[in-house]
Amino acid sequence: MHPAARILTDIARSQDAEVGDGTTSVVVLAGEILKEVRDLVEQGVSSQTIIKGLRRASAMAVNKVKEIAVDMLDAADSQEKKVETLRRLAATAMNSKLIKRNSDFFTKSEIILPAAAITTLVSKADEMVL
Repeated sequence: MHPAARILTDIARSQDAEVGDGTTSVVVLAGEILKEVRDLVEQGVSSQTIIKGLRRASAMAVNKVKEIAVDMLDAADSQEKKVETLRRLAATAMNSKLIKRNSDFFTKSEIILPAAAITTLVSKADEMVL
């Protein structure tokens, strides 16, 4: 088996074992990264430089996600807007092959509101002094 194919297979298996979904997404992303890395290798860029660049890109991606993240606990929005945001987030997250057929059930307010309450309690528990 080709080394790149083995890497992609391992990535897909790992994603499936950890999350149970998203295998296509990780294989497409990893495939694009491998394609770019191949071009750099063919240009004579050292593997250490490539790895350093990939680590920097990873850190930049994580920072961007943190930058655009929305803290639902500190949001100044109304309760209705928070519930709608949580509903949309849940619907997106449930747009997977595993639970898509049940996404209508899980995005109802009766499910979202308790989930929001639990999230609030868990985050506030860290601040409590026993």
